[in-house]
Amino acid sequence: MGDKAHTQPGAAGRAQAADHPTSVRNVVLVGHSGSGKTTLVEALALTAGAVNRAGRVEDGGTVSDYDDIEHRQQRSVQLSLVPLEWDGIKINLLDTPGYADFVGELRAGLRAADAALFVVSASDGVDGSTRMVWDECAAVGMPRAIVVTHLEAARANFDEMTRVCAETFGGDDPDAVLPLYLPLHGPEGADGHAPVTGLIGLLTQKLFDYSSGEREEHEPEPDRLPLIEEARNRLIEGIIAESEDETLMDRYLGGESCDVKTLIEDLEKAVARGAFFPVLAAAPAAEDARQGLGTVELLELITGGFPTPLEHGTPPVTTIDGTPRELNPCDPDAPLVAEVVKTSSDPYVGRISLIRLFSGTLRADQTVHVSGHGLVDRGHEDHDVDERIGALSTPFGKQQRPVSHVIAGDLACVAKLGRAETGDTLSAKDDPLLMEPWEMPDPLLPLAIQAHSKPDEDKLSQGLARLVAEDPTMRLEHNQDTHQVVLWCLGEAHADVALERLRNRYGVQVDVVAHRVPLRETFGDKASGRGRHVKQSGGHGQFAICEIDVEPLPGGSGIEFVDKVVGGAVPRQFIPSVEKGVRAQAAKGVAAGHPLIDVRVTLRDGKAHSVDSSDAAFQTAGALALREAAADARINLLEPVAEVSVLVGGDYVGPVMSDLSGRRGRVLGTEQSAGGRTLIRAEVPEIEIGRYSVDLRALSHGTARFSRRYVRHEPMPSQVAERVREEALSA
Repeated sequence: MGDKAHTQPGAAGRAQAADHPTSVRNVVLVGHSGSGKTTLVEALALTAGAVNRAGRVEDGGTVSDYDDIEHRQQRSVQLSLVPLEWDGIKINLLDTPGYADFVGELRAGLRAADAALFVVSASDGVDGSTRMVWDECAAVGMPRAIVVTHLEAARANFDEMTRVCAETFGGDDPDAVLPLYLPLHGPEGADGHAPVTGLIGLLTQKLFDYSSGEREEHEPEPDRLPLIEEARNRLIEGIIAESEDETLMDRYLGGESCDVKTLIEDLEKAVARGAFFPVLAAAPAAEDARQGLGTVELLELITGGFPTPLEHGTPPVTTIDGTPRELNPCDPDAPLVAEVVKTSSDPYVGRISLIRLFSGTLRADQTVHVSGHGLVDRGHEDHDVDERIGALSTPFGKQQRPVSHVIAGDLACVAKLGRAETGDTLSAKDDPLLMEPWEMPDPLLPLAIQAHSKPDEDKLSQGLARLVAEDPTMRLEHNQDTHQVVLWCLGEAHADVALERLRNRYGVQVDVVAHRVPLRETFGDKASGRGRHVKQSGGHGQFAICEIDVEPLPGGSGIEFVDKVVGGAVPRQFIPSVEKGVRAQAAKGVAAGHPLIDVRVTLRDGKAHSVDSSDAAFQTAGALALREAAADARINLLEPVAEVSVLVGGDYVGPVMSDLSGRRGRVLGTEQSAGGRTLIRAEVPEIEIGRYSVDLRALSHGTARFSRRYVRHEPMPSQVAERVREEALSA
């Protein structure tokens, strides 16, 4: 790397549709918020000639919305695609949000990409969430590289940062994480800081000077070479250790020199296999410069070392009925299989679907089959529909450049797919297929909302449907117990963005209300009740009397109704009416308005009238009898309890367990997990973990994850129950 002739910046940087999968590189950028991902994307776009320093697309001088402030804010919380071209290769850069609340956008980017570029700030280091994403990529063998940014910071230290990266990402093999270049510093300024002005290639031993604003290649002074000898030897040994040529190490240790071209070829192969993870440095261009430091070297690595879509393979594919289908990897002539990796709405164009083609070729005006399954629990409908492809385009910022077709391995945007949602599969209408969905995080922060006004109420359902269609990490719940509309989100920032989109994009104003946990009621002891419903007016009257006994049952028993009437005191045809009335009243509650559960209701006596008794009368009598029994009994409030599983690093086990105990939790046990983490299992009342996703993130500095599942309802402590009753009365 570093010895190639390159296309000059200009029109060649405008990426069009690819003509073959081997001419595509799909790269996702990963890093915490503030690490410099978006700035790096812009620097690469500048170097490739896709934009000039004034922020203009090289397309007749049209001002690009790519650098628009509002658009930059949108990109900070969502996945965005920036296609470039370098040395005849189309590079699809997928810029992902760095905020933990938008990890769904990150997962979509990982699904669409074939390699990952981890962006690490030299001044901030590596955070816990970035480490977790690295582990996810390692689990699936995704090729990775690391780029160090913010070299201009006063406390930036490239050598120290590469050491930290080797320790953090290298695991048992830190020699698999090594720099390809070392930074060159200019003279110290008044503040004592020496800016980075160039790079020296460890393999080529050539100097690349960016101080003039253009990359200039020089032979280094002889006195510089001894300074890089140790780093160069370590890099060569690291490359040889991953070489497919098993004799190379023996020859190297025997004193034989290694050809640089061979080393570069072995390096590129090792990177593409996900066996070696090079570290590079990059910085944005100065105001009057055409190239940012390290951007050419990074583009070289992407085009030469990162794998083509042919090397990535296709996720598992089945027919609609679940029969597995084998497809040739990334074959433009194979059956069509594409996936919607992102859905967005444009006020002028409508719905826009960003798709990744895994197989086949997609053409404008083609009719395709859209399959969406597996998200019913998040407020989505299963759907299998045929839709016509409208305009195909490749995006750059807010612009869309039309293309006639897209081949396997490439990414593009499709306009106006009315039913397609994020995660859906597009396939041929006469051969519908379904891709195995990628893992999506479970939203665990509830946001209860209600329409602000009657006009908002009319638009709310449509706005919410569009919102969850765009973002499958949100879950829409219409809670039948609390009668609340709840948007489950990944965090507070995620919730804020949802409200902003409802308000500004869909014109729906909503109010946030307190989220209510579905409580239950049950009898604390035995009780009896008599229901008397006797009314007489002109014509037929109403007459029904029934007597019941109520006793508590073990948790999970529900409502049990027993008939012990003798002598026909209640005619047989009216006994189901009594049961219906009892169950209806139980659903409404008998004390605080929460459903009654886990009791046995025994009908033991009653009276009827030959003319005035009716089904409705005995239903009313049954409800009255249950209410009277409750008036003389001790009624317990039951709260839902969830089993919570927290995966946390060893440093935070103690604080997490203490916090769970403070939430009335009962720790069930712990077990060791991969990566030095600990899995803590506990049972915690759901009323205590409404904001646990936010609190746990703060407690563990973003390094912990948790899941929850409902296990049962159990009696609420008396002091807590009293507080809940008081809040219900004051509401």
